[in-house]
Amino acid sequence: MAHGERPREGGPDRKEIEVAVGVLLRPDGAFLLTSRPAGKVYQGYWEFPGGKVESGESIEQALRRELQEEIGIAIGAVHPWKVERVDYPHALVRLNFCKVFEWQGELQMHEGQSCAWQNLPVTVQPVLPGTVPVLQWLAADRQFNGVTHSPAG
Repeated sequence: MAHGERPREGGPDRKEIEVAVGVLLRPDGAFLLTSRPAGKVYQGYWEFPGGKVESGESIEQALRRELQEEIGIAIGAVHPWKVERVDYPHALVRLNFCKVFEWQGELQMHEGQSCAWQNLPVTVQPVLPGTVPVLQWLAADRQFNGVTHSPAG
C-alpha cells in the first residue's frame, strides 16, 4: 500500500481504476521514464508513461492512445508483461505494464512533463511507488538474461 499512513479516498468500496502503462525499451536496454505534470497527484514524481483505460477500450488501445496523447509517439507491437495493484491514497489502481520495443515519431512532452532515458539504477528522483516494482522486475530480467553490467576489470 503506497503511503499507508494517509487515508484512502472513497472508502473501502472504491472502484479499481484500470491503467495501461508502457515500458519503452531501447536496444541498449535503456527505458523511458516521464515526470508527472504540474497539477496532477504526485506531480514531479517519475513513472512509466501511460494512463487510464477508457470505457470500451482494451489495454492495448488505451496504451496506444495515451502514448500518442502524452508523448507524441505511435507504438508498434504491445507485449503485455505484468499487472500490479497499487493502493494509493487518491485511487486504487490496477497497473497493466506492457513492454514496447518499437515506436515512431519524436518524443514530445505534450503535458509539460520531463522525460529521461534511464538504466539501472535510475538517477531521477523521486520515483512513483507504483514504478518501484517495475525497476525490480527489469533488474531480475537482466540477471536472468545474463545482461548484468559489471565494470570491466
